[in-house]
Amino acid sequence: DFASQYRFMDNAEAERLMEALRDKPVADADSVPRLFTTNRPNVIFIILESFSSHLLPSLGGENVAPNLDAMSREGVTCTNFWGNSFRTDRGLVSIISGYPAQPSTSIMKFAEKVEHLPSIPKAMKREGYDLKYYYGGDANFTNMLAYLVSAGFDKVVSDKDFPLKDRTGKWGAPDHLVFERMLADLKADPNPRRPIFRILQTSSSHEPFEVPYSRLENKRLNAFAYTDSCVGDFVKQFRELPQWKNTVIVFVPDHLGSYPEHIGNLEIARYQIPLLMVGGAVREPGRVDVYGSQQDIAATLLAQLSLPHGEFTFSKDMLNPDSPHFAFFTVPDAFGFVTPDNQLIFNNEANGIAVDEGPEKGQNLLRGQAYLQKLYDDIAKR
Repeated sequence: DFASQYRFMDNAEAERLMEALRDKPVADADSVPRLFTTNRPNVIFIILESFSSHLLPSLGGENVAPNLDAMSREGVTCTNFWGNSFRTDRGLVSIISGYPAQPSTSIMKFAEKVEHLPSIPKAMKREGYDLKYYYGGDANFTNMLAYLVSAGFDKVVSDKDFPLKDRTGKWGAPDHLVFERMLADLKADPNPRRPIFRILQTSSSHEPFEVPYSRLENKRLNAFAYTDSCVGDFVKQFRELPQWKNTVIVFVPDHLGSYPEHIGNLEIARYQIPLLMVGGAVREPGRVDVYGSQQDIAATLLAQLSLPHGEFTFSKDMLNPDSPHFAFFTVPDAFGFVTPDNQLIFNNEANGIAVDEGPEKGQNLLRGQAYLQKLYDDIAKR
């Protein structure tokens, strides 16, 4: 009974507060920077299992992922970006459908509800994009395959598409083989002029961290370094293909996972992740310093492609100066609402503030409560 959960205030007050948090029309088109050289680039998402900003020196972290770190200086980097949750199923829906994660459930598990969610691939398919999803593991995990099909993907490569001898890890085929498969398909594309939308989801930087690589002594950090090496090899080879000049690659984690090792669910740093865009179709290097989270990728990307994104009611264009800029995330049973002036986590179970930092303490409490309440109103109606 979603409509009865998280009732913090009367509906009129929640709607009033929510209205100020929604994406706004662009008042002046020239005020929105254009990141790409074309309105119809190829778009490839690389969803990085458990990665975080703590692995990139350019974002204040350690030197674990040097390839991604170098790309952060080559392309466009969002420096104040946050994951929506703590699990892959939550993160995927936030990224692909622009839909916030929930503290009490995972909407991916409700087939009748995800059918009614918007998605980036659906929007791309309407524009003639060819869609394909790559994952080395079991695509049926947590109802993921049903979600991907309802999101518009008619081609999903998963563990069953790799020989048994290649499924050497707990999560199926290791990352380097998944990247090799996508690269081979890109090389063999029979219609390279048709725009493509691809998503590759990595899995090797997940426990038990058993990878065919040994650069770092720390087992979990070495797993991240391995996936980063796979990223570096893929990009190096892809640069040599003709599609590179017309492609944008978006790197984003599904969530922060196993590093730092002892970080708690009620810590702000638990949710800070990188968002990087590189490729031949990226106009120039740059930094986006406004606050945002995974659900904002949809509106931001589609706006850059000059495509409508009004159906993504919880997503906002981070590059639109007229839109509000904040990050929202949830875990059982808490939510976070982060702006430059106030970084807040509210513990719903304890009915109290767990974290309240910044010069405007408490400023985001009612905003976050209204946002969560309206999110559950929306789930109830779907």
